[in-house]
Amino acid sequence: MDSNKIKRGLGRGLSSLIGETKIEIQKNQLPINDLVPNKYQPRKIFDEEYLNELMNSIRERGILQPIIVRKSNDDQSKFEIIAGERRWLAAQKVGLHSVPVVITEADDLKSLEFAIIENVQRHDLNPLEEAQGYKKLIDQFSYDQEKVSKFIGKSRSYVANVLRLLLLPDEVVNLIENQKLSAGHAKILVGLANAKFVADKIVEKKLSVRQAENFVKFFKNKKQKRSNIKDANIMHLEMSIVNKVGLNVEIKNKKNNKGKISFEYKDLDQLNKIIEIVKNNY
Repeated sequence: MDSNKIKRGLGRGLSSLIGETKIEIQKNQLPINDLVPNKYQPRKIFDEEYLNELMNSIRERGILQPIIVRKSNDDQSKFEIIAGERRWLAAQKVGLHSVPVVITEADDLKSLEFAIIENVQRHDLNPLEEAQGYKKLIDQFSYDQEKVSKFIGKSRSYVANVLRLLLLPDEVVNLIENQKLSAGHAKILVGLANAKFVADKIVEKKLSVRQAENFVKFFKNKKQKRSNIKDANIMHLEMSIVNKVGLNVEIKNKKNNKGKISFEYKDLDQLNKIIEIVKNNY
């Protein structure tokens, strides 16, 4: 098996990474028990339905795309999977004793890059797993958001929005990880002080992303209206001043009875009128 054939079969992102690594050994098969999971694998949840479909495919046609591995740093008798962990899991369930592999030299950074590219290109990650993968690049390998965006071929704003998901409360994170909330729902919840309450309502009512957006807007408007309701005594004071000076005025009074009074003027004459009133009376 020559390296050109390997590259053509792996997809554009993976093949470009393989081009940057050295193929140490090429074997057609390795015992399935000699392989161990990638410690940098960003995907934590493997869809059972897709896994079953992959098992059926392997039963009928075998593993068409080799699993990419490197020598394990923890156990020299084992090979760590860089790309193809789901194929390895499906092969175990089918009962295969060996799997096709490509053995390559790759450091920890390259191993993480392989795993992220494979999953992002195939849309295999939930939004939290994607965010955690990018954060590892930033925290452990000195990437910044600009470098991450160039690496995955997406905009910097996309990367920033994905990373913001990590600010969500743990309860909401669990709902996303368990696929009870979608990526669209997650983006709506970022930055909400009541994110858990809204998330619970989305799950309870089985709201679509559009319905969830409308719910959040309604909730915000309702809250805003409640906060805008003024005490009757404050409103009476405002009206008495308006009638006295002929200018619009707003009184903002806090619960501790601290606040401010604002006069609105539309020209210099009205400003001078306010100044004169203050001078003459104080």
